[in-house]
Amino acid sequence: MANLRAGLIGLGMMGRHHARVIRELEGVDLVAVADSFGDPHNVASGLEVCSSVEQLIEQGIDMAVAAVPTVLHEEVALQLAEAGVHCLVEKPIANDSESGRRIAEAFDSRGLIGAVGHIERFNPSLQSLRERLGNGDLGEVYQISTRRQGPFPSRIADVGVVKDLATHDIDLTAWLAQSNFVNVVAHTTSRSGREHEDMVTAIGHLKSGVVTNHIVNWLSPMKERTTVVLGERGAYIADTISADLTFIENGTFQTDWDSVAAFRGVSEGSSTRFALAKREPLKMEHEAFRDAVLGKSMNIVTMAEGLETLRVAEAVLESAGTGSVISL
Repeated sequence: MANLRAGLIGLGMMGRHHARVIRELEGVDLVAVADSFGDPHNVASGLEVCSSVEQLIEQGIDMAVAAVPTVLHEEVALQLAEAGVHCLVEKPIANDSESGRRIAEAFDSRGLIGAVGHIERFNPSLQSLRERLGNGDLGEVYQISTRRQGPFPSRIADVGVVKDLATHDIDLTAWLAQSNFVNVVAHTTSRSGREHEDMVTAIGHLKSGVVTNHIVNWLSPMKERTTVVLGERGAYIADTISADLTFIENGTFQTDWDSVAAFRGVSEGSSTRFALAKREPLKMEHEAFRDAVLGKSMNIVTMAEGLETLRVAEAVLESAGTGSVISL
């Protein structure tokens, strides 16, 4: 079987990583790249740099990655759909949910594979956590908490922290729980002088009854990417920077310390850090996209899921602006 012919549009900070991984991907050839601003990171490596989506499509591609600014997602994705090209579009799926809906419908109506680049799902620690939750290792899940903090990324120009960072946590939370958000309440602030928010604290409620909370900002001098899932048998802690997963089980020993023993809740038990195979998440994301195009599996983040994540992000912003709980 001939290799799939892949194209890449957007050769900026994220596009350069996509180019590297596509070239390493078995069964896929990177045959065309495009960016109207040229190739600042020299990723073309012998390929002609196209100046438009039309020129990219003319190279006879089967699949494409769109790593352009969020405001251009709809324009680029719809042109690819019209040409019958499968597409992985970077997150968020679009600048707003109406645009996202048009993108999702365009690919679905043509029977094309449309994926959204919510890469955190492919982090080894979260992959292992999802499997363990699916096996019932934690019992009933009570709460999912995330913390995503760090310095301001200079690559961001057109969105705030909610659509750029919090969408990771919205997606991974719904995916881990296998349940969608039903309402959210949030507060945001802007301290960096930009028009967009750079800090958010949000509380959510999932259809399954799981309570969630999310602390997200790019104002912190320390970088933190942590997901904690609390359930009836203990808690899982996933660190997606180190790709480590730790389980702290509920304790079973009695204590002689009267002031502690008087509390009738759980106690701290043994802690286990699991040994995981740590593969690059971006490569796993591309493998999932390739396999979906080939009809082998559907482990991608679908455009329907990407649209739902964007709807929640918009509800977070609406809640912060109105001071009310927003139902989805």
